[in-house]
Amino acid sequence: MDPAANSVRLAPDVVVPLITQLFAAGGPGAPPVDRPVRISALVSFQGDRRTLTERDLTRIAAALVAEALRDTAPPGARDDGGGDGEGAGERALTDALARSLHALGSVDMDDVRAVRLGPEAFARHLAVAAPDAGRELPPAAARLHTAVLYAVCDRILRFLVQRSAFVARGLAERAADADAAFEEVYARAIIAAHDHLTIYGIDLAHSPDTWPLDAAYLSLETETDAGPTAPAEQALAGRDRVLLWGVAGSGKTTLVQWLAVSVARGRLPGQLSRLRGRVPFVLPVRRFRQGGFPPPDRFLSAVRHPRADAQPDGWAERVLSAGRGLLLVDGIDEAPEGDREQLRQALRELPARYPGNVWLVTSRPSAVRENWLASERFTELKLAPLSREGVTAFIQRWHAAAREDGTDLDRLGSYEETLLDAVRITRDLGRLATNPLMCGLICALHRDRRGYLPRGRKALYDAALSMLLERRDRERAMVPPDGIDLPQEPKIRLLQKLAHWMLVNGRSEMDRTVALETFAQHLPAIPHAARQGGPEEIYRHLLHRTGLLREPTPGSVDFVHRTFQDYLSARAVVERHDFDFLIDHAHLDDWEEVIRMSVALARPDECAYLLEGLLAARKDSRPVHARHRKLLAAACLEHATELDPTVRSRVHRYTRDLVRPTSLEAARALGWIGPIALEMLPDPTGVSDEEAHRLAVTATSIADDRAIDYLTRLRGRTSWAVRSQLARAWRRYDTDRYAEEIIAHLDERELDFPVSDAAELDALHRLGGRPCVQISGAFSPEQLTAGLAADRLTELWLSYDLGDDLDLGWLAAFPRLHTLRLSPRNAAVTGVPEGVQVIVTGN
Repeated sequence: MDPAANSVRLAPDVVVPLITQLFAAGGPGAPPVDRPVRISALVSFQGDRRTLTERDLTRIAAALVAEALRDTAPPGARDDGGGDGEGAGERALTDALARSLHALGSVDMDDVRAVRLGPEAFARHLAVAAPDAGRELPPAAARLHTAVLYAVCDRILRFLVQRSAFVARGLAERAADADAAFEEVYARAIIAAHDHLTIYGIDLAHSPDTWPLDAAYLSLETETDAGPTAPAEQALAGRDRVLLWGVAGSGKTTLVQWLAVSVARGRLPGQLSRLRGRVPFVLPVRRFRQGGFPPPDRFLSAVRHPRADAQPDGWAERVLSAGRGLLLVDGIDEAPEGDREQLRQALRELPARYPGNVWLVTSRPSAVRENWLASERFTELKLAPLSREGVTAFIQRWHAAAREDGTDLDRLGSYEETLLDAVRITRDLGRLATNPLMCGLICALHRDRRGYLPRGRKALYDAALSMLLERRDRERAMVPPDGIDLPQEPKIRLLQKLAHWMLVNGRSEMDRTVALETFAQHLPAIPHAARQGGPEEIYRHLLHRTGLLREPTPGSVDFVHRTFQDYLSARAVVERHDFDFLIDHAHLDDWEEVIRMSVALARPDECAYLLEGLLAARKDSRPVHARHRKLLAAACLEHATELDPTVRSRVHRYTRDLVRPTSLEAARALGWIGPIALEMLPDPTGVSDEEAHRLAVTATSIADDRAIDYLTRLRGRTSWAVRSQLARAWRRYDTDRYAEEIIAHLDERELDFPVSDAAELDALHRLGGRPCVQISGAFSPEQLTAGLAADRLTELWLSYDLGDDLDLGWLAAFPRLHTLRLSPRNAAVTGVPEGVQVIVTGN
């Protein structure tokens, strides 16, 4: 029996009164409701309390069949009964259903057992009890009889639950037991699926291409417009709804994995202890975007989770209704722009319908506007670029993991030391090492090339492809385990075909069958590959040997990171001269990276054509799209190796007026175009404080030390908003230079000076300290008493998680201190000196 194969819908307002008639009404002599009762004692068409005749049973069956046929009926169901024309099929169905319902009076089962079986198994019992009911029906009608019987049994069991509190309690207890058992299995599946990361370049010989999450995970920093930076774990603490922005490669998905695995294991840092016992749902948007946001009962099947079919009926609904869920919605930007409003609506409705659950939604910044979910009380956070300390920690962590494979042990220490020096000293390298993806590539290339590093993003990705696709196997004299030996260029060509298909179809994942069809179409044009295997063999080779592809779920394939897909898409577009194709889609935010990389790959005349196309007026183009295209043209300039000076000048001319932002949202948006924006920003010396603040927001969004030169022209402003913006940006730049050229010149009045690491604390100490200091990095009491100016400190803001160090008696070292600000999670401190006012703030 497979009711899902030919399911029918029975309207409750029609069906419930009919089902109710099948059972005797309550009153004197009615069966009890405080213990199991045989179903045969409940029916109303037999026994001492009989109220229905055989004709009545047929009438009820006819009404049920008519309701079923209203929406769903296979061809011939109404007139194919093997009888005499119109209506014969319906009459045959009615007779069959009446005989099946009559079996309720003879089935050997009580109401508790029936409910525990569920509608499908209960329907099978009725079919066994009335074996001749549908024997004479033709195949199509027999399938419909099965589906109607299933739907009717579903309503019968609902009636039995509503009738008896005893049955309802037993069902709830059974559901709770089944839920608990499934959640144990589900937690193990979450850990198995997400407890690993790819650390590029470690799998140079026989080592695996993944690394345990615990060994590879680096705590990420978040930031808001109004507050200091904070570790992601700390920023998420106490918040039920968060929209997290992060650029490509910034670690959004890694954070989602870490949260899911940590919750599944029950191993959480103290600040996230409130997540203990929750059930994580990892919901990558790319998996379900075409069908819209799934309802709870389809969460697992929509993302093709391997345990989807094993979940108890109604389990996800019960989890969310109890407020026990942790919903991790990853990658809003991976949905087509036209579908995002539908996702937004779902993210409005579901948290309201199921209060008490915790939501984390991630997206690239350009995909959704500011305050996209603010009306639903989502806090907006941004993943900050890796600080200098973060880059150092990542490099050290990467090399520690690399030592585990047992190779290059005599060189890894030297590699680590020279790379740390290079990242600190070399400006271009420092600009690239801003997120975990880029840091991983840099570490891998530095090791693979014995200390040589390419310069610039194009060179970095070309070198990474060379490392992943050819050099790592060839230089180690590895014999191809699958017998396929392809040079680099055919591999790139084939991978480009997959990336280009995803670009054209707006996908970041494709079915395995589509990948094989794509290879089948293009292999004849790549004879070197065609000679070594068919689509299946070549697909497996690229999947297992390149390090660029993965199968996130059975039957699907994607690139290990979206940035590789974008880069290979750009290569394909440039080779095909599809520049008009790029220009037509330039207003879509998920095409930005492809277009910027295409400029880096294009020849001078192609680059000029593409940039001119971005600037050109387009019929029926919306003003916001025209502005986006022009800003994208400006962002592309830094990637153009060679470009006609007149084209470069035209881009500057067309975008000059666009770089005077009129809102803070526009000011932040300008920052994504990169250092080239610094050349176009107006002189801030003669503008109002409001405009100066917006210009400061744009300039401090550009994590390049060249921004310091522009910011020096804003350092003398008395506006608190400008001064605060400059102070908060310290962590993005060279510590000592920024301290000397910016921090030292800021008016101290009513300004909190942020300190996030030991280098900043030392620099502030050398400047003589400041009266108001905001500590956002984790420090020991000894570090703070030594680093803060005891004779100047009047206000202190401890915005990091104090953990177990809640005794603040050490504050007695600061005799002028009169105000202490703390977050709610640190409110239980002790030992605060007398006379110090404690303010608990939510920021």
